[in-house]
Amino acid sequence: MTNKPKTFGLSRRAFIASATAAVATPAILRHSRAYAQTPTLKIGHVSPRTGPLAGFAEADDHILAGIEKAFGKGIENNGRSWNIEIVSKDSQSNPNRASEVASQLILEDEVDIIVAASTPDTVNPVSDQAEVNGTPCITTDCPWQPYFFGRNGKPDQGFEFTYHFFWGLEDVIGSFLALWDHPGVGKSVGGLFPNDADGNAWGDPERGFPKPLKEAGFRLTDPGRYQPMSDNFTAQISAFKGAGTEIVTGNMIPPDFATFWSQAGQQGFKPKIVTIGKALLFPSVIASLGERGNGLSSEIWWTPNHPFSSSLTGETARQLADGYMQATGRPWTQPIGFKHALFEVVADVARRADDLEDPSAIVEAVRATKLATIVGGVDWSKGPVKNVTKTPLVAGQWQNKNGKMDLVITTNALAPEIPVGGELVLLG
Repeated sequence: MTNKPKTFGLSRRAFIASATAAVATPAILRHSRAYAQTPTLKIGHVSPRTGPLAGFAEADDHILAGIEKAFGKGIENNGRSWNIEIVSKDSQSNPNRASEVASQLILEDEVDIIVAASTPDTVNPVSDQAEVNGTPCITTDCPWQPYFFGRNGKPDQGFEFTYHFFWGLEDVIGSFLALWDHPGVGKSVGGLFPNDADGNAWGDPERGFPKPLKEAGFRLTDPGRYQPMSDNFTAQISAFKGAGTEIVTGNMIPPDFATFWSQAGQQGFKPKIVTIGKALLFPSVIASLGERGNGLSSEIWWTPNHPFSSSLTGETARQLADGYMQATGRPWTQPIGFKHALFEVVADVARRADDLEDPSAIVEAVRATKLATIVGGVDWSKGPVKNVTKTPLVAGQWQNKNGKMDLVITTNALAPEIPVGGELVLLG
């Protein structure tokens, strides 16, 4: 994944255009991608390799190595073979850095397509840079509302160059409500929503949790937005205890949840269900919590048991996860499937685009995508808004199975094609 030098100090598109217009000499034409023996399509990739969101990128090296192998023989487009080059950069879990490296990929590395994943902190600034610079962009690993409305998207207008696939808040809310449908649990919920793009979306009175929870008969105690990387959750814990809270939910980064859960134990707060988005996705986080990780629950985007296969390699979800575990010695993580699926979409688009030299033609191919991927169907004709398509979501619980923590799907109410693996067990 090395960077190629610019062509004579001009952008590739500018150079190709000027060379063609001037009917340049054969010596110059040899440098033009349009006349190269095997032209190259450059793909920019941004994810949080370091920082508090690094768990989302834990499998990046393995997935990218597999993708580069799959792309080893190139991609056929209109009867011609194209090399694929991937240039990957670290957002450092910082929106400003994500914007900076996206700009570098577009303006300096001159990528033809840019992809990004892992929460609004990376996805949104990368998408914004792509939109401004007219670069086709495909993203995932972020609920669609903070992606779309967090970028001031208008449902009847949408965006021109930026496209996203993932589930939405309506899906996570529906999955959580199904998860909490237990006869031994009261309908009193405590909300932990940080003052960031995800937290503000999840806690939004209309688009987030408050309205549907109320409609479903739940009473929500929301102490207000807390600052990420907070070291004191006493106010929230006191509010939950005072309200008789039996269910805790929200969207947190792993360090914040670890702090909250430790202080909850110290202060004698013992909810019956704890279902937290983002923080509880990763085996490493659960392992770090020791016995207090047993019984925690979260949304589940993807598992080795999902009944899907890769359109790029033919691997099943189980084979992709097993390959990662065998190569790294680490447990599988949910982002594996979505990181792989990003490049499934890229490969499909690269094969179908009428002209890989033309960003507008690439965007047309993205818009026309109807692809069965390792995370489910990707089809931007279905909405729910322009530039967004949804993937299936279930929910479940971390359970101790013979001394090993296992993420068990306990409800598939919104995606019955994905098998359930067990029943929810209330916290002790």
